Amino acid sequence: MQILRKLAVLVTAIGLATPVLASSPPSQGALRFDVIRKGKDIGELSYSFSGSAAKYSVQVITDIAVKIPLIRVNAYAFKQNSVETWANGKMTSIRSATDDDGDAHQISEKGRGLLPASLWNDDILKRRQLLNTIDGTVMSVRVIDLGVQNVPTRSGQLRAHHYRISGDLERDVWYDQNGDLAHVSFKADDGSTVTYLRK
Repeated sequence: MQILRKLAVLVTAIGLATPVLASSPPSQGALRFDVIRKGKDIGELSYSFSGSAAKYSVQVITDIAVKIPLIRVNAYAFKQNSVETWANGKMTSIRSATDDDGDAHQISEKGRGLLPASLWNDDILKRRQLLNTIDGTVMSVRVIDLGVQNVPTRSGQLRAHHYRISGDLERDVWYDQNGDLAHVSFKADDGSTVTYLRK
């Protein structure tokens, strides 16, 4: 079913803004989000970080299922498990396995000088090209700075910097004062709004 084909493409963008830069993983070692569509929780996105500030790995897991009302059968499902390795602020390799509603994708490659479009790292806001973590293609992107705003989280409102991404992908992203991903919003194929709500 095609209604949400691009629902969980975790791609980001870049531009000429000057955000706080995330050269190391978050101090808490993890970031977790509920995926919300039409007021309902349809899945989870998680980032798990291990290692040191100089050398670390990031595991990104996405598990989304949109169910048909009443019969509770999946109208759309997306699962992805990827591992990024980083050294001295650069991604050195990425491995990713994705099931996009039955369409399987796998990538395993070196960093190629690109940053992955996995959203957690706000260094992407300085770049004009990103690596698609689903199929390994290169995406051209740009970003505009929309200023500081309050965004909702599971623990209350959070002050965060808002950027609007466009180009090969359109996303609104917010990063907190530490440069950590705070919130994401975008339109699905059916016109509904999908948000990532930080836990």
